[in-house]
Amino acid sequence: MTDILSQSEIDALLAALTSGEVNPNELKEEEKTKKVRTYDFRRPNKFSKEQMNSMQVIYENYARTLATFLSAQLRNIVQMSVLSVEQLTYDEFIRSLPDPSIIVIFNMAPLEGNGIFEIQAPLAFGMIDRLFGGSGGVPNKTRALTEIERAIIERVSQRMLDLLSEAWENITKLNPKVEFIESNPQFAQIVSPMEMVILISLETKIGEIEGMINFCLPYIVLEPVIDKLSLHFWFARTSSEQNPAHRLSLQKRIETARIPLHVLLGTTTITVRELLDLQVGDVVPLDKKVEQDLDVLIGNSQKFYAKPGILNKRLAIQITGFQMKGGDLA
Repeated sequence: MTDILSQSEIDALLAALTSGEVNPNELKEEEKTKKVRTYDFRRPNKFSKEQMNSMQVIYENYARTLATFLSAQLRNIVQMSVLSVEQLTYDEFIRSLPDPSIIVIFNMAPLEGNGIFEIQAPLAFGMIDRLFGGSGGVPNKTRALTEIERAIIERVSQRMLDLLSEAWENITKLNPKVEFIESNPQFAQIVSPMEMVILISLETKIGEIEGMINFCLPYIVLEPVIDKLSLHFWFARTSSEQNPAHRLSLQKRIETARIPLHVLLGTTTITVRELLDLQVGDVVPLDKKVEQDLDVLIGNSQKFYAKPGILNKRLAIQITGFQMKGGDLA
């Protein structure tokens, strides 16, 4: 991050330029000089900035989908957003986890290798309590999961991974499956300690409980699709790919959707006294004449004109015209 000068530092710099202590030409020459950038060979940056930005886009979409799913499952307000996307060694990630933790190890078929996502304890126990009908409380002291709790978390985790495959759809087809849940970080060795990984942290709030869900994906696992992790590929694929089967499915859903249709015989205005005095058999004059077409409403919008009639001993209408401009009714 670029340092920001304080007002006193700005004043001192201006004074030095005015007095001649600092030569502007020397500053320009120094700016032109090629600067040396430190490089740690033990932590090579394998993910480019563009690839990390693509991961951010993927997991922002995933966070929105996952928040909707968890809100429905837990019957509580769930807020989720991407807090950070960074690359580090696998050893650094493992050392950052407490013991016990809730570490879900999953395969990333058809990619070879495993990934990890860690659910911080307050979130996991809050979810379990809500699924058991509680208010979402968490234990005072962090502990390992019981067998029943482990089964619940495994089921929820698999559904979360199903949604993850949808988020990756524009990059590659994934079929992630939960392999096992580990509580001791030292036993969760999926790659060598010095292997570079990308860490995506999702800031999550379930009701009043706040925590993180961290996804750890090794570079060696993502290497076959690493070239596709570019925003150009992402948006080009999204805009150009037309799936005929998907379009046909949407068309069928729209065609079979039920919509309300109403025929408006007419309107009038009466006083409250006249309304209270209405009796069976009274005639209420409307603003429509007998020869005028009736308004046909789809939802609250007028779309057609029609004539009333009878068909097979049932009231019916015959469409006589279309409302070209349309318009919603209050």
